[in-house]
Amino acid sequence: MIKLIIGNKGSGKTKRLIELVSQRVNESDGNVVCVEKSPKLTYDIPSRARLLETETYLINGHKAFYGFLAGICAGNYDVTDILVDATFKIVGRDYDKLPQFFEMLSELSAATEVTFYFTISCDKDDLPVEIFDICEEI
Repeated sequence: MIKLIIGNKGSGKTKRLIELVSQRVNESDGNVVCVEKSPKLTYDIPSRARLLETETYLINGHKAFYGFLAGICAGNYDVTDILVDATFKIVGRDYDKLPQFFEMLSELSAATEVTFYFTISCDKDDLPVEIFDICEEI
């Protein structure tokens, strides 16, 4: 399952993501992973959640990011939730690639039973309508 937190800059997406990380850590029987571009959430998320920065691993673009997320799932069968902040800073703003990216993640989610959460910084109307067949807005 893929869940999206959509809104413009300053709308509280990251705050909501931090709350979700805490909630998932408390409710999950497995591991919760939080992914961000560069280290800024270090003191905001619970220490029981794993925090990864894509900058450390030189991740840029949709394909590289998909491989990174798939690797997290492959490397640890106990991951239940992966929460991603500032998605466009990691993959870029190529809206046309989003449906394929989320379709691949949907298949990964079904195979691994990992729930993915993404913050998306834009107006909902700017996104391709087909991603809402794949993802749920929360």
